[in-house]
Amino acid sequence: MTATATQMAYRRFGRTEIQMPVFSTGGMRYQHGWKDVPLAEIPDDVQENLNNTVRRGWELGINHIETARGYGPSERQLGVILPEFDRDKLILQTKIGPTDDADEFLSHFDESLERLGVDYVDLFSLHGINDSRDLLKALKPGGCLQAARKLQSEGKVRHVGFSTHGYRDVILRAIDTDLYGGFDYVNVHWYYIFQRNWPVIEAARAKDMGVFIISPTDKGGQLYAPPDKLRELCEPLDPMVFNDLFCLARTQVHTLSLGAARPSDYDAHMEAVGLLDRADELVTPIVRRLENAMHEAIGATSPEAWSEMVPDDRLGPSGLNLQTILWLRNLAVGWDLVNYGKMRFNLFGGGGSWFAGLRPAEALPTARDEELVAASSGPIAGRVPDLAREALEMLGGEAVKRLSES
Repeated sequence: MTATATQMAYRRFGRTEIQMPVFSTGGMRYQHGWKDVPLAEIPDDVQENLNNTVRRGWELGINHIETARGYGPSERQLGVILPEFDRDKLILQTKIGPTDDADEFLSHFDESLERLGVDYVDLFSLHGINDSRDLLKALKPGGCLQAARKLQSEGKVRHVGFSTHGYRDVILRAIDTDLYGGFDYVNVHWYYIFQRNWPVIEAARAKDMGVFIISPTDKGGQLYAPPDKLRELCEPLDPMVFNDLFCLARTQVHTLSLGAARPSDYDAHMEAVGLLDRADELVTPIVRRLENAMHEAIGATSPEAWSEMVPDDRLGPSGLNLQTILWLRNLAVGWDLVNYGKMRFNLFGGGGSWFAGLRPAEALPTARDEELVAASSGPIAGRVPDLAREALEMLGGEAVKRLSES
């Protein structure tokens, strides 16, 4: 790494003892699409952009590179550039989804090592422990966690963790397990607009696990293209910088994934590194303005204020994920996150365990109002049918697929 690496800040990544940069280079936006193809089919300019993006991160002191088997040809493309870097200083992470058959899981891992062109990875995640079925695949005797620990004993993996987009209770069960040594770290969603998983981070801290925040810029509100209202509320900071500081002001958080698509994508985030010692001072008045704007819109300071009053899809009538539906509605009416809301809302029905819940346009007509009211609690219970329909009218559109499914 060059002298500019001193600009970066580092944190102990839980019991792994890794000194982790507070930003990580996530590998799901610079690769050549979402279909795994041979290197020979990847255009030269696409590969060069990936090379330059990873190099720029390294120059800034971001020596943690994170990818996954499911990110199209990302592993293959990284295998081209990784030999440039000092392997002893590189922190390399890949992720593989749990399977029913541990031998299949191990075969996938061997393929990932071959694609990356390395003998081991520093961090290895079971990718997508989202629901009870995924957790069973991981924890059952002879399952994927036991297989991952076997890889660790063979020196092919340094530390074992898991990533999740799933239900909070499932995540907490995964963190709580001590089977096969449990997990060393967790990749989880948590950022300003989505704070429901804070108990997960506290539980991880209690177990001395590393905490890696997934997609705080894109899933955190498409902050690379924020609406004018959000931009005004976050002044004098860019919304991305505000969100970075909000997250990193908590010492329980160790690193934020930056899904950089090009070398310049690091620039705004590096501003946050220089402001870390003033995080509380800068963030507090912005939070107050955001809360006031949300209160004016919905009568509560948080878009998640109603989350504990309505069920997710497991108990929601007709498979409706009312928690997420109302959260997206509140983001749209409170902070004008309409485009973000549409992007997420139209994943319903196509996101599987990664974005659970049936498509509201199809499920709402089959849910009777009395069912929606009975499934809810608190002062909003009687309003839930109208709120859900308002969300559908505001955000509904053509169904979309997750990027990895498209």
